[in-house]
Amino acid sequence: MRIDLASAPGNPERPNEDWVSAAIPATGGGVLVVLDGVTPPRGDDGCAHGVPWFSARLGGRLTELSGSRRDMPLDRILARAIGDTADAHRQTCDLSHARTPQATVVMVRWDGARVEHLVLSDSVLLLRAPDGGVTAVLDDRLDRIPREVLGSVAATDALRNADGGFFTAAADPAVAARAVTGHTPRGEVTAVAALTDGASRWTDTFREGDWAACLDVLREEGAEGLIGRVRAIESDPLRPPARHKRHDDASAVYAEL
Repeated sequence: MRIDLASAPGNPERPNEDWVSAAIPATGGGVLVVLDGVTPPRGDDGCAHGVPWFSARLGGRLTELSGSRRDMPLDRILARAIGDTADAHRQTCDLSHARTPQATVVMVRWDGARVEHLVLSDSVLLLRAPDGGVTAVLDDRLDRIPREVLGSVAATDALRNADGGFFTAAADPAVAARAVTGHTPRGEVTAVAALTDGASRWTDTFREGDWAACLDVLREEGAEGLIGRVRAIESDPLRPPARHKRHDDASAVYAEL
C-alpha cells in the first residue's frame, strides 16, 4: 500500500482551512478523510472559533471513527462527527447562523472486501479500476447554481443546506443523509484519490487533463506535484483567476491499494 498526501494554503498569510488525513487501522485496510473548510464572507458567522478550528475538530473525529468503528457506515459516522463537533461549541456559538463554520467532505474506507465512499459538496473522489479506467464521484449540486446567484451573499446563505441548494457539513447531523455514498468491490479498485477544489481545478477549471490524467499526475509526481502544477497555472498572468480567487487552499491524497 502506498499513500501520499499534501496540502498548501492559498495565501501563506492566512491559515489553511483544509484537513487531510490517512489512517491504516490495526484491523487492516485504510481510511482517507479530506475536508475543505468553507471560507465565509467578511462579517459575522456566529462562531468564536473559526473555520480551521472546525475543520480540525470535524476531521479528527471523522478519522478516528472511520478507523475504529467499521460497524458504522460512513454516513452515520459523518452524522456522529458533526454532532460531536457541534456539541464542542454549542454553548459559546450561534450554530443556527447560516455561515456557521462548515466544510466539504470526502471519506474513503477500504478492507479486503470493499471500498466505501462518501462525498459531500464540491471536493472530488477518484477511483481507478484494474483496467485503468477512472470514475469520478462528484456531488454537483453547487455547480448547478448559477455563478451570478452565488455572487450574492444573501442568495448563497439562503441556499446553504437547503432543498434546491447545496449541502455542507456544518452543525446539523441530518445533512449526512444528503451525501453521495456508495461502495465498490475491493477487487475493482486499484487506487483512490481525494481532492479539494483548490487541487481539482487542474481538471475541472483549467482543463489541463481529464480525471484519468489527473490521477496519473498523482501517481507519478505525488500530491505535491499536482498542487505545484496548479500553482504554476494560477501564477500565469495570462490566465484569468479561477472562480472568485486566484489561489485557494489546495489538498490532495492518493492511495494505491
